[in-house]
Amino acid sequence: MAWLHTWTGLVLGWLLYAIFVTGTSAYFQEETTQWMTPEIGSIAVDSDKSYAAAADWLARKAPGATEWSIYRAGQRAPGLQLYWANGPDAPADAPTEARLDRQGREVTARDTRGGYFLYRFHYDLHYINWFWARWLVGIAAMAMLVAILSGIVTHKKIIADYFMLRLGKGQRSWLDVHNASSVLFLPFILMITYTGLVSLATHYMPWGIAANYADTDKFYAAAFPYPDPPEKSGPAPLAPVGPMVAAAERQWGTAAGGVRILNPGDRSAQVIVSSGVDNSLSARPRSLTFDGVTGRVVGRHDPSGAATTTEGVMIGLHAGRYAQPVLRWLYLLSGLAGCVMVASGLILWTVKRRARLADPDKPHFGFRLVEKLNIGAIVGLPLGIAVYFLANRLLPVALAGRADREIDSLFLAWLAVFVWAAVRPPQRAWAETTAATTALFAAVPVVNALTTDRGLFASVAAGEWIFAGFDLAMLVLAAGFWTAHRRIVRRAADQTPRRRRRDAAPA
Repeated sequence: MAWLHTWTGLVLGWLLYAIFVTGTSAYFQEETTQWMTPEIGSIAVDSDKSYAAAADWLARKAPGATEWSIYRAGQRAPGLQLYWANGPDAPADAPTEARLDRQGREVTARDTRGGYFLYRFHYDLHYINWFWARWLVGIAAMAMLVAILSGIVTHKKIIADYFMLRLGKGQRSWLDVHNASSVLFLPFILMITYTGLVSLATHYMPWGIAANYADTDKFYAAAFPYPDPPEKSGPAPLAPVGPMVAAAERQWGTAAGGVRILNPGDRSAQVIVSSGVDNSLSARPRSLTFDGVTGRVVGRHDPSGAATTTEGVMIGLHAGRYAQPVLRWLYLLSGLAGCVMVASGLILWTVKRRARLADPDKPHFGFRLVEKLNIGAIVGLPLGIAVYFLANRLLPVALAGRADREIDSLFLAWLAVFVWAAVRPPQRAWAETTAATTALFAAVPVVNALTTDRGLFASVAAGEWIFAGFDLAMLVLAAGFWTAHRRIVRRAADQTPRRRRRDAAPA
């Protein structure tokens, strides 16, 4: 079990660390996206009135469209996101989306994928096909589950060691950090790993669907209904959308999350109102379908049944969208503990084996490879994320493909850390990369203040707490990496006299 725990954790540990870091950031993905679109501000959606204003805007701007879709930008994000399908007579380059504030006014924001990219990366990765990416993530998650269970079996003093946190003791300290982060947050780490696998169960185990549906599209049409526009039957005015949204919200007791309008301006029009995220654990939305001309309810979709409810709860537990602010912060802290657990386990592998080397100053290739991969993975990804945020503020707003360039900047910076770790001595590489990460995170609030009117002090004065909170979070991260940098430098200084004494000793 000790062997199993060690090697399942090491072989896929670097990928698991990336999954944990980006997955943890997803608990505040809407706040991250809001900070990365400073043009929009933080005015919340006023539900039925906002949807009605958006429908009026679409009636003016896209009267010939076959479908309108209106969605909240997020549970906690401001404004509405609009999409529409242009008719056959529309030019090929005609716009198909827009962003509105709650008064129904169009807002032009910089092109970015914001926090949503970090969320999608934790299970779709990037630059590779999503199908194979999810298989890689699934294999890593299963390895994580094996490592957790084998670690529980291996750890004989799991409770006693939780209360031991001895710093400055080399290998003993890394083991204590690994144990403490693992044991205290063990229920969360088990839950998040298992529910992550269950969330993509139909991807990893599609045989149940294949055995019951000759055409898998029929399964998805039944499980996730998304009807196409019916045949048009003649012009007719669209009934007011606001009362339909209000009726759906009264029935559910929660805010609407989106509205689809099929064949607007036709007698066959339908208005489909979907529920938003509420305080229940299940992530599966409900919907009401209204006749678009009369406003009468003509259909309902309410996911039910043991299997559907179980799946919805599993996804809800994993994503944490139901969580109110305090619980969301606990999700974040637990996710950070998972990052610490994986990172400390990777470092512990090298710390334990260095003492066993014939010549610790001249380790073999495999040891050097793991050591340098640790630096690139553990420090490189946070450094890349800091660059991602800086690119959001520094790239020209009108740059073509701007969102992709932001993402490219993250991976180029991450690659640069791997290259730096490959050519520098490990101790210096740790110190230099943590110092660089400190500087980059600390630079984010400064660059934000210089390039927008959403700087830290301006945001506090205006009551824009999401923008102020994001800047403060960047400073906390900078302080964390600075602390790590100082400990690395002190450790190196303590080791230097010992090396000199050993080298000076007679043979």
